[in-house]
Amino acid sequence: MRVQTSTNVTDTSWITGCDYLLQLKRIVATTERTIIVWDYKAQGSSQDNYFVIKPMDHCLLCVCVVPLPDHLCRDDILLGDDGGFVNRFTVNSDDFGIKQAKSKRKLQNQVLDSKNFKSVKRKLHNDWVMKIRYISALNCFGSCSLDSNHSLVLESLKRLEDNLPVREFSMPRGANTFCYCVKANVIVTGGDDKVIRLWHPNISTKPVGKLVGHMFSITEIVTNEKDQHVVSLSSAKVFRVWDIQTLSLLQVFHDSQGGPGDMQIYSMIYDANHGMLITGSSVMDMYPLTRMIQDTKQVPHTHEREINVMLYNKYFHQVLTICSESIIRVWELETGLEVYQILEPHGFNTEVTSAAVDESGFLFATGAYNGTVRIWDFGSGQEMKVLPEGKDWKEDEHCLRRLIFLKAQEKHQQLVLALERNGTIKMIQGKEDDIYLMVIWELPDVVPFLQDGKHAVHLRMSTRDRNMAIPFPDVELIVERNFSQPTDNPTMDLLRVNCIDLLQVEGYNLIAAGTLNGVIILWNFVTSTVKKVYRPEDCFTVNPDLHPKHFKINDILFLFRTPECARRSSQDSICSSSQCESSKGPQSSKGSKQSIHDSEVKGEQTDVMVGKQQPMDKKHPGIANLPEAQPPILVTAHEDGHLRLWTLEGRLLKDMLPFTKHSAISLTSLYTDSCTRILLAGNVEGHVILCNISSFLDPPHDEKKFKQLLSWRAHSLEIIQVIYVEEKQVVLTASIDGSVRLWHALNGHYCGYFGQRRLFELSQTRDFILPCDVTEYPIEIKEESKFTEKQKYEYPLIFDREKWRKMSSMSLLFKRTPPKAFEVEQDFKFFKSLSSPKIRRYPLEGFVTENREAGIVFGSLPIYSISSPTSLRFLPLIGIEAQKDSSDGFTGKKKGGHVQREKAPRRSLKKNLVPQINLASSFFPAIPKMRGRNHQTLSVISGVRPSY
Repeated sequence: MRVQTSTNVTDTSWITGCDYLLQLKRIVATTERTIIVWDYKAQGSSQDNYFVIKPMDHCLLCVCVVPLPDHLCRDDILLGDDGGFVNRFTVNSDDFGIKQAKSKRKLQNQVLDSKNFKSVKRKLHNDWVMKIRYISALNCFGSCSLDSNHSLVLESLKRLEDNLPVREFSMPRGANTFCYCVKANVIVTGGDDKVIRLWHPNISTKPVGKLVGHMFSITEIVTNEKDQHVVSLSSAKVFRVWDIQTLSLLQVFHDSQGGPGDMQIYSMIYDANHGMLITGSSVMDMYPLTRMIQDTKQVPHTHEREINVMLYNKYFHQVLTICSESIIRVWELETGLEVYQILEPHGFNTEVTSAAVDESGFLFATGAYNGTVRIWDFGSGQEMKVLPEGKDWKEDEHCLRRLIFLKAQEKHQQLVLALERNGTIKMIQGKEDDIYLMVIWELPDVVPFLQDGKHAVHLRMSTRDRNMAIPFPDVELIVERNFSQPTDNPTMDLLRVNCIDLLQVEGYNLIAAGTLNGVIILWNFVTSTVKKVYRPEDCFTVNPDLHPKHFKINDILFLFRTPECARRSSQDSICSSSQCESSKGPQSSKGSKQSIHDSEVKGEQTDVMVGKQQPMDKKHPGIANLPEAQPPILVTAHEDGHLRLWTLEGRLLKDMLPFTKHSAISLTSLYTDSCTRILLAGNVEGHVILCNISSFLDPPHDEKKFKQLLSWRAHSLEIIQVIYVEEKQVVLTASIDGSVRLWHALNGHYCGYFGQRRLFELSQTRDFILPCDVTEYPIEIKEESKFTEKQKYEYPLIFDREKWRKMSSMSLLFKRTPPKAFEVEQDFKFFKSLSSPKIRRYPLEGFVTENREAGIVFGSLPIYSISSPTSLRFLPLIGIEAQKDSSDGFTGKKKGGHVQREKAPRRSLKKNLVPQINLASSFFPAIPKMRGRNHQTLSVISGVRPSY
């Protein structure tokens, strides 16, 4: 690690190392026999402001500074030499006359005698000391050597002053480099034996882990603390990225510029602040990081086949997924680890098409393509009950599309509501002492009776005796005797039920069904009626050229706020109104994102207040009379991409086309939280739409209260299910691409996917991450500011000639005689250039661009990009002003904070080598975070600080 440079004291010297003196604000560098202290901030030529300390007993090979925050104007320097000695050198501000720096006299180069400085040394190795570092977390220093017996020494500074035994780590052929990882608490070493070893600082007998893979000697090792990665470099310029926790190889890349001997890399550091891997050879290379969460370069896969079902168990905090290959997998939400899996749960080559979790979370049911239903224990995955296949069933006639657990009125009873592909809705019952399930109830086919303009059919409740109570009675349709059921009617198939939802609360016992042609059918078991709530012909002028399936309902959902949630929402609104009464300024454009979180936090606080006491508020006397729960609302997701909300009477409250990059995309899935404050929707192109409906459910149902907050691309293919997890503020998405992914609900940032090897990090991070198959940024729907809404500008401006004749311009006011007509006309030019003011309603937003062309690596892994335009290169030369030439025929010039590139004649470039790079927070602030490939010479020792 040497760089040839001129010091003007000796003819030629080789820089072997450098570091930054934190207290003296100087740079210290070592040559073979001298120590150089450079005042890089001094005015004038940088060659005239340094001190040389000499002579030294041995050839100095490495240097580091010991941070001493308690000692002002003093720094301790640790030096390693070719004799195996570790030297501690103390320098003070008085030694260099820093107190006299305010004098106007020009500083001269000075040579200082090393004997006048306080120093101690001790022989710790029998070979060259290759690297020395001070580890503040362990309060000790470390030095490594090519000595096989004393390869690494880890001790406190006091051991340099005595001859007591020291902690020694031995390894074959010694160690060329080492580093310390604070989070993992391991020392990482590498040397000529090509093996990376991980050591516990207090266990020197045996390493805790080994990483094998390099084919050449390991020359440098650095750590990425944030991601728990180790980056190692071999003499062949091959970089390897390792995971410290799993001891696995994550990435391999190499520097292909020049031959192995032409541009040997001598030093390497990792800049955590800017996410840069920096190497030094005859040039400085900066490898920016691209953050992606992937295991391989392929699209993330939770299952090998497309996902059919995704469920969330809020009591177990686990996610259940089922693919078309009929593999059930259960995952931990917080970590993403797989708990267990069930292969072929319904038999060989039988596809599972639906599933449901009961209210307690202890059971889940699965429905298959052949109509069979099974109930399982969620904790263990053991099968408990089964509904066998009927003998006379056709192959796909009884395929189950939806399962819903019902509230059983007796203990040890399971009731499941099932929807078949043919539109049949039936109830399946399970008893405690019977392993077989049975169909005990089935809704009659009401579709033929709702034809020909008939909107409602009355129901007759059956009085048949049953051994067990069920939530729905047996019903029969009350129809006219002379009614003849139509046969072979093509519109009958279009009225087939495609989706259902259930509402079982006090005062309501409803089943809503959506059909293939957009008709909503509502079964009301309280009023004993079934009616056609909505059909497209009743609300829209239907284009006859459109196919009836254009209005197909893909999902239907009840929006109902329980009295508990209604009370909480009411107190939230009162609290917010009292807090915001004094500040009625413009709304923040980001207020919508925080409204989800704020409402939940406020709800938790109000629960505590109500549990203790409900004081009477004098300012708001209505707080004691809380509103009752409002009637439920139906929301439907349509094939034409519209989101429509209805009353139970069929009145359209809101018809919305969600805003995404491409409009009119078919919606596939709906989901709402427990208190019906947000609404999630997914579409066939992989978008997730997040809406705020908290205030919309409160009467009157104003359309403006329904607000879309966010939209982001979660998958490249169709989403089959979206789920919002309230306690974690995350969104789960499942797609036919075979992956189940996790997203932050407040901003649409990517967390990861189930099946990746790295554990999830659900905490909010600054890094914006996207999966490899998604390139679109989340779209935040901005709210109109109250201030900007009041300002209305009419343009172009219209000149009112009559008003102008009654006025006179300022230029004519001082004239005694009245202005003539032509004089007024000349002033019309004043208006020709006048236009309405252009005001930006929202501040300009900036995004940190990342390089995603480098590839994909596992788990939050930063990709070190080397063959992309973001690779930044500097050509350093010590003690010489910045030159205007480069190896690729471009020159770098600083103008306006940016580096401009201009053509220059190609020259043969033989620059001096860079021995060591060191970043210090107080020394490196001037280095800009640059984008683009720029070659530029720097006037800085060892290429540390650029000089523009």
